[in-house]
Amino acid sequence: MSRLYELKENYKQIAEMLYEEEIDEQMILDTLESIESEIEDKADNYAVIIKELLADAEICKQEKARLEARQKSFEGRAKFLKDKLEETMRETGKTKFKTAKFSFGIQKNGGLAPLWIDEDYSNIPQKYLKVEPDNTKIRQALDGGENIFFAHYEERGESLRIR
Repeated sequence: MSRLYELKENYKQIAEMLYEEEIDEQMILDTLESIESEIEDKADNYAVIIKELLADAEICKQEKARLEARQKSFEGRAKFLKDKLEETMRETGKTKFKTAKFSFGIQKNGGLAPLWIDEDYSNIPQKYLKVEPDNTKIRQALDGGENIFFAHYEERGESLRIR
């Protein structure tokens, strides 16, 4: 069985043969028919492999979800224990100490200071605001037949679907 790239080359050669008058038309048709069946067989084999890979990917996805749930459980338990330890340290006033294995201390967080912003944006000057397009409203306007100069629908892409 030919490789897919070889079959593509064969199609190109047949296209070139069509312009050569000394080549018999029946020979071109027979060659074309054999290549088409090879491509269909190759496509079937590709589809089997694609379906197997997608099934394996789905198994990985499910395993990933299971492991993520387990990770969250471990992180939740660790946070619970850390919170309990911090609570105990604060209540006892013992906020900094060392043991043979670890050092413990309650201290201020680093990085940028937390920022509170008024929920009423009308109080905020325009120079501190960002404006982003509302895609939903733009789609509704286009669907309603409005002719807007700043947006339009693009052509939909194409992709191979195997069922």
